[in-house]
Amino acid sequence: MLQNPIQLRLEKLDSWQHITFMAALVERMYPNYAAFCQQTEFAEPQAFRQLLDAVWEVLTVKNAKINFECQLEKLEELIPTTEEFDIYLVYPAIDACVSMSTLIHTLLDRDLLLESVLKVSQQSVASVAQLEEAQTGVEVTNENQKEIESVCAEWDMQWAIFRALKEAEERDVEMIRGIRNELREEGVSNLGLSL
Repeated sequence: MLQNPIQLRLEKLDSWQHITFMAALVERMYPNYAAFCQQTEFAEPQAFRQLLDAVWEVLTVKNAKINFECQLEKLEELIPTTEEFDIYLVYPAIDACVSMSTLIHTLLDRDLLLESVLKVSQQSVASVAQLEEAQTGVEVTNENQKEIESVCAEWDMQWAIFRALKEAEERDVEMIRGIRNELREEGVSNLGLSL
């Protein structure tokens, strides 16, 4: 598990900040899933997009009513397996689904918040580290991670999202929309894939 000081800082956030942080990281994993779907025709990436939009809706629309039990069932059908597909993109696609599953489980059970936010943070950086290892054959460790540009870029992005959230005194819907729109318009994943 790669360590970063952000892990301690995340503990101090409120629940809406935790959920926004996770949603932002899943938003950054979405292009990986979409790219996988385009290459394999495994599923419609739009189905994953709709699940993610439902999460953003809960964060930005007052009294939004969404059945997350039902969303979880929909997600089950969208998860590929490494047995079915022999391309590298299946791994980041699975990572995106696992993070989405963690996020939805957290919306169903707020007791999981802290554990979940750390899990999604770790999942996102692990995706980046795995790709680095696949490309270079060098294992990413706590000792060498600062020398690896892609891993540093991922931590920097997580810090940027964290700082934006930390500055909010209270739940700020405009700011949450701003984070969502910026990531969506950028359309670049944690692995540097763009839609």
